[in-house]
Amino acid sequence: MSTNSSVTRESAGDVPPADLPLADLPLADLPLVQPGRGFDLLRGIRVLDLTTSVAGPFATMLLADFGAEVIKVERPGSGDDARAWGPPFLDGESLWFLSVNRNKRSIALDYSTEEGRAVLHDLIRHSDAILLNQPPRVARKLGLDPDSVKALRPDIVYTAITGFGLSGERADWTCYDLIAEGYSGVMDVTGPGGGEPQKVGTPAADMLAGQDAALATVAALFARQAGGPGRVIDVALVDSMTRFLTCRIVPYLGSGEVPTRSGGTDSVIAIYQAFDTADAPITLGLGNDNLWSRFWQAVGQPEVAAEPGFASNAERRARRPEIVARIGAILATKPRAHWLSVFRAARIPAGPINRVDEIAADPTMHGRGMVYRVEREDGSAVPQVGTGIQLDGAFNRPRSAPPRLGEHSQAVLADVLGYDRDKISRLAAADVI
Repeated sequence: MSTNSSVTRESAGDVPPADLPLADLPLADLPLVQPGRGFDLLRGIRVLDLTTSVAGPFATMLLADFGAEVIKVERPGSGDDARAWGPPFLDGESLWFLSVNRNKRSIALDYSTEEGRAVLHDLIRHSDAILLNQPPRVARKLGLDPDSVKALRPDIVYTAITGFGLSGERADWTCYDLIAEGYSGVMDVTGPGGGEPQKVGTPAADMLAGQDAALATVAALFARQAGGPGRVIDVALVDSMTRFLTCRIVPYLGSGEVPTRSGGTDSVIAIYQAFDTADAPITLGLGNDNLWSRFWQAVGQPEVAAEPGFASNAERRARRPEIVARIGAILATKPRAHWLSVFRAARIPAGPINRVDEIAADPTMHGRGMVYRVEREDGSAVPQVGTGIQLDGAFNRPRSAPPRLGEHSQAVLADVLGYDRDKISRLAAADVI
């Protein structure tokens, strides 16, 4: 592990960011996962990644995590937009970029030139799938619209991730995760009752759209292997984020009741929210009559479960404020650890409200390969969050750390396209790569 790695961390107020030595960083305490073969379900599939920021790179990282060969095409000099997102930086690299780009090879290619476009076209001809996140107008200008790409390889799976989709009056509108969250309605139901609407605390639309794009790409590749044609997949951030609200939208459509912000206390389940204990808050979910009875047994008041008006979830919802107050008074008498132990023994769904640093240090998460560090050949350490899926009883092992800009340019041109040394040298001399 490198001993001179440091991170730039934003501090509160006007205090400038501080550079911390590796030994003082949380990543120093993460388990080291050695690169290996990892999941290989998509082995033999080559994906051309022309995306930037979060949604597209997350989609292609998922494909890479499952074994696809992903070639990330970036602008020379600057690369993926997310490479500049920070602080925080680790050894000069954006940690946001590092979070969604492992298991890829990076080629720096200027395809605004005739020579660069020829290289890009060769890469398209040698790829099974291509992912882009340019608005349709930009894609057409670059010759990367579906018709142009499929003219180069008719059976390619073409996946577009945009803000509003490939068609309609909003198709060329610009969009970020924040904009999509606002359009979808999720911000209007997020936040404290009577307070201002809030963005979800992670780029939810980006991550959901990326997952949708990866899933659809795999499905299209599966159909193609069975003799189907190439496909054009249209994923929109606003669509993915709106689907996330399915369990809010459908009840509205069937009842006319518009959900409002409540601080997460307005669930269809009568008791399904956070409560304070004597020292720290917990979450508690009593989703059926059996759990309702077991809860009151666990807290030493079994007679409450049988009180009139508490027999069904619908009845309990009607009396929610009263019940919440009674439960809150009981939980406030003892610390969190006590109640979590009691509820765990009684098989009652409850848990802590972890901070990011707490979940990152959780030994169970480490054991499941969810948070780890991987080292590059030069010994520098990169923190990662795992695929989050176990296969045949094992978590996924990274094949490689996120690439540096253009790290694999010459290797990709030689290995994938068969370019000789002279041709690669000419492209480099012309600043195409």
